[in-house]
Amino acid sequence: MPTIVVRNLPEETHRALKVRAAAHRRSTEAEVREILDHAVRPPERLRIGSELAALGRKFGGVRLKVRRDAAETSAAEFD
Repeated sequence: MPTIVVRNLPEETHRALKVRAAAHRRSTEAEVREILDHAVRPPERLRIGSELAALGRKFGGVRLKVRRDAAETSAAEFD
């Protein structure tokens, strides 16, 4: 998992992060991860799969008759 370092963080900001983390009962590092995650991936963001599914339902959906092939498969051979 990637790591970042934030340099020159004002002491006041660091203290505020520690207080906020304590209020949420997590570490300062976990609090920063939560803040960053929410900032770049807000819950109200557009999710294309969900939007496409909703559009399909709006028009009555699609019924596909898909039969799964139950035949045994063999390993690929590379010569």
